[in-house]
Amino acid sequence: MKMNWLGWLVMIALLAACRPYQFKGTEYPGNVPAYDFTLQDSEGRPFQLSARDEEIALLFWGYTSCPDVCPVTLAEAGQIIQALGDDAEQVVFLFITVDPERDTPELLGQYTATFHPDIIGLTGTPEELAAAREAYGVYAAKVPLENSAAGYSMDHSARVFLVDGNGRLRLSYAYGTPAGDIAQDIRYLLKQ
Repeated sequence: MKMNWLGWLVMIALLAACRPYQFKGTEYPGNVPAYDFTLQDSEGRPFQLSARDEEIALLFWGYTSCPDVCPVTLAEAGQIIQALGDDAEQVVFLFITVDPERDTPELLGQYTATFHPDIIGLTGTPEELAAAREAYGVYAAKVPLENSAAGYSMDHSARVFLVDGNGRLRLSYAYGTPAGDIAQDIRYLLKQ
């Protein structure tokens, strides 16, 4: 029996629908619990990662005087939130400082609000922040700047981490991953 072109198209579509979903980010195998932390938000209130009420959390470490990676990533965070529409109510984007010396809660709040009002800036003691960075494998170090009024910049990792609504570390994304790809992964996880 010969199939016409419409039959072939239907068969190809059915086979494509049977493939498992392919995440756009780097997957963490198994059931990896995310490191739980309590840090301070821009209003001075404690923010505990595990108290999210089944929201998906996106975590990014950076600093407010970052000249490139941080503003680009936060602009993409705003795009992700907008792309999700009503589903954004089930997602929280956290911007965690690697420069608590300069990034006060007030400054974090002003900075994150310029990208999207739902992005939450977090800070804490140097020890609290170091513990959270270490748990997620985030690198951060001061880089002295000679002949600069800033005095130093911060060198840091540039990955976004996704913690699902069950508190599991599921994915991480390299710098420059398109916002639409991250939003697509989030939509898939919200349906599970």
